[in-house]
Amino acid sequence: METEPCCEEQRDGVLDPTEPEVAEPISEPADCDPLNKLPCGPPEQGEELCGKDPSELENHAVESKDKEMKSLSNCEQERRQAECKVEKKLKKTNSWKMVRFQDPSTEEDVVERDSSAEILFPEYAVEEWTCAQFEELFAAEDWENITEDQLLRKKILESGDEQVPRSTWGQEVTVKMQGVLEDRTVVEKDCKLVFVIGEGDVIQALEECVMSMQKGEITLLLADSQYAYGLLGREPDIPAWAPLLYQLQLLDIRDKPDPETLPIADRIRVGNQKRERGNFHFQREEYSLAARAYYVALEVLTTHSQDGNDVGMKEEEEEVREYRVKCLNNLATAQLRLEQFDEALHTSRDVLTLQPNNVKALFRTGKLLSDKGEYKEAMEVLKQALKLEPTTKAIHAELSKLVKQQSGGKDTQQWRVKPAKGLSWKFILGALVVALGSLVTSVIMTARN
Repeated sequence: METEPCCEEQRDGVLDPTEPEVAEPISEPADCDPLNKLPCGPPEQGEELCGKDPSELENHAVESKDKEMKSLSNCEQERRQAECKVEKKLKKTNSWKMVRFQDPSTEEDVVERDSSAEILFPEYAVEEWTCAQFEELFAAEDWENITEDQLLRKKILESGDEQVPRSTWGQEVTVKMQGVLEDRTVVEKDCKLVFVIGEGDVIQALEECVMSMQKGEITLLLADSQYAYGLLGREPDIPAWAPLLYQLQLLDIRDKPDPETLPIADRIRVGNQKRERGNFHFQREEYSLAARAYYVALEVLTTHSQDGNDVGMKEEEEEVREYRVKCLNNLATAQLRLEQFDEALHTSRDVLTLQPNNVKALFRTGKLLSDKGEYKEAMEVLKQALKLEPTTKAIHAELSKLVKQQSGGKDTQQWRVKPAKGLSWKFILGALVVALGSLVTSVIMTARN
């Protein structure tokens, strides 16, 4: 089970209501600094040179200087290699946003995944895979177009089982695949990748290609960047606008399992994987895709135990509830970025149903209510948030803003309405008195005449 780092960060006491709960990057321990471990120079040379004549000293000095330069050069190379190795391992682990996530603490799995030395399909090391230019492959006549725009193409290396129906939208598949850049740098590799078609677990190229394959089929897949990682690429290994070439084998096709039938531990695992995928899209500012991933995660992170008295079962259900709260908070944040304010308010209230004292949801709810003009309810919600975190500046600022809006609205309303009502009654009463006086005067004058 992956550990969940603290995600509700505060900077200088300011609560950030729009930042999703994303996993923190792995930091290198201070005692593992390669700079402190690598020897960076020869031992004390002054003692070795004592008692020698000047020519020998000069020659020895030259040799020693050369050795020192080589040693420093080797030291620098080793240091850079060590740093790059650690950085590459950590960054690739964080950037690999597939359904099958690995715990960064299991180094063997990470090294196996990121290793570019092992070839998954050694018997199919064809020219297209090893050295052909992508431009030639996009124009090749023996490749099949998967999409009409000819930006997603494949070439079958081994046919599959024609008796088995092809996979469709919503089914779960297992594939073996590896992907390379045009310079044949391996950037993606998995011997057993599992994903659901249409849920955004992988790039669009893999989803589209899998639906065109037979079970057991091995194919080359050429994907333009718009079907891969597009304008942003994927740090640190895939540049912007980079097309990708894959070797792909469809291992299995099956119906997506019903979340209700899954054990609680599996629901937590799959739900967190979907949520991580949402966080990946959120960081890329792909908020619609992020929201979709959070919706899928919520479908998996369900609780349905009503009668159980089992303590272990209750603890697991509580864990599901905790992850559901995190996913709801992330979804509300994505909805705010999409300017779906009513949906964000509804989602925030769902959080408060599960956790009435969730400060992030309280703050977001109060702010949204204030923006809608529901000042009284917004005031109550924000006061509750302030009681829980009295030092948070953002809550103080929003309350001050709300008080000004509320008091200013009341003064304006009284000033406009009350004088209008007074003038109206006075005018009517005065008009009646004048009319009655005129009538009486007219009657008296008529009687006298």
